[in-house]
Order: sequence, then structure tokens, then C-alpha cells
Amino acid sequence: TAVKPLRGGMMLVSFSTGETRLFDTTLLQGSAFAPLADEKIFSNPVLFHGVITWNNGEIDIAPETVYRDSYAYESEMVM
Repeated sequence: TAVKPLRGGMMLVSFSTGETRLFDTTLLQGSAFAPLADEKIFSNPVLFHGVITWNNGEIDIAPETVYRDSYAYESEMVM
């Protein structure tokens, strides 16, 4: 339901379950995700029908993948 880019390729992602989780985009494999190394691209994600996209939809990642590969967020962990 929401995504916020953080430092170092990390994102804070809120899900419709009410959970907020951390996701590390630097672990994404393949040339399709290489543009995320560019801070200008990474820092401008857009949610499109629940899917996180970047670069006008050229890059996307399924919400189930983000959820599966993320971990629980504790508010004390991120300053």
C-alpha cells in the first residue's frame, strides 16, 4: 500500500495486511534491476496496482516477491 526508499537500496514497504517490512533491492538479480543502482531511479518508486515500479514502469517487482524476501520492520531499527 506504500513504499518509501531508504539509504543503501533499502525500502520500507507497507502491505495491505497492515505489516511494514524492509526490502533490500541490492539483492535483486539480473540486468533488468541494474538501473536501480542509479539513485535517481531508485529513489522514485511508483505503486501501480500494488506493484512497485520504477523508470516509468520499465522495472517492476511483484508484491509477493517483495513480501517473501523482506523482513519485519521494527521502528527502532531505522532512524
